[in-house]
Amino acid sequence: MTPQNDTKQRKAEHVQIVLNENVSGQGITTGFEKYRLVHEALPDIDFDSISLNTRFLSRNIATPFLISSMTGGTQATGDINRVLATAAQERGWTLALGSMRVAIENPETHSTFQMRPYAPDIPILVNLGAVQLNKGMGVEHCRQIVEIAEADGLILHLNSMQEAFQPDGDTNFSGLLKKIEKICTGLNTPVGVKEVGWGIHGTLARKLYDCGVHFIDVAGAGGTSWSQVESFRSTPMLKKAAKAFLDWGIPTAECIHDIREKNPSETLIASGGLQNGVDAAKSIALGANLAGFGRFLLRDAVNDPTKLVEKMSQVELELKLAMFGVGANTIDSLSQKMIHKIS
Repeated sequence: MTPQNDTKQRKAEHVQIVLNENVSGQGITTGFEKYRLVHEALPDIDFDSISLNTRFLSRNIATPFLISSMTGGTQATGDINRVLATAAQERGWTLALGSMRVAIENPETHSTFQMRPYAPDIPILVNLGAVQLNKGMGVEHCRQIVEIAEADGLILHLNSMQEAFQPDGDTNFSGLLKKIEKICTGLNTPVGVKEVGWGIHGTLARKLYDCGVHFIDVAGAGGTSWSQVESFRSTPMLKKAAKAFLDWGIPTAECIHDIREKNPSETLIASGGLQNGVDAAKSIALGANLAGFGRFLLRDAVNDPTKLVEKMSQVELELKLAMFGVGANTIDSLSQKMIHKIS
């Protein structure tokens, strides 16, 4: 099998594993259960006045929600992206696409990432594994995928542990900070960095912001565990080793708190195991600007687009209810509300 076809097959396998197997971390949670928003018995606002409007990458958008990077590169995954893009456009969510390494290797896959016709009015983010910068990819490759998708921003994802559990994974992560900086300075498009489910702490976030990264997506622990995903396609020894890493990572809520404490004014996205609008409200009160949902949406994107839109609407309603409960009628106001950690 050629490397190009291997990439396409891996993407298809990932979707099926995530849909059909238990790939959640065990013995670790997102940490949101340790936080409580402070109830305001007299909110002093009209529920009907509550607005979810926010701003991201110089665009005004209807909600502070992101569909996290998931897939693309095959006919089936392209269909999933079109469903997600259509729903994101309808509800005013930002859309992040799956890794586009396959689009660089296989021009015939470009259409599976070209979602602008379905989502003309929302931010679209493209995505590439940062480790590919150590495999010969650079500014021009990043510019290429931005142009293919007519994107507003580029995400470089950090997936060191996933690569370590992946058969023949790319595990040379040395020197990547300088190469990320070169992408930030050489690309006339905002660059973000995300994890894939094990989280980013505040000290690393500071280094990334200092080298020009425009936003960080924490992608913390408590949701999908990619060591578990890869264990379903790995060697017997790595499959056994994956069991020792079921509780690996930094819980999502801890990532948000730590990054915001060390980086008071930078753009921050919360993702990793969010399950409802209350999780999103806690994320924003802790310091996030956007809240991202991934596997939470995938099954409906595959099976029932109508239910997908309903689920997204449900999350929006839950966020509004939480905002009413604390007396916040804007996202900026919610970000200033008290949130207590339970001892």
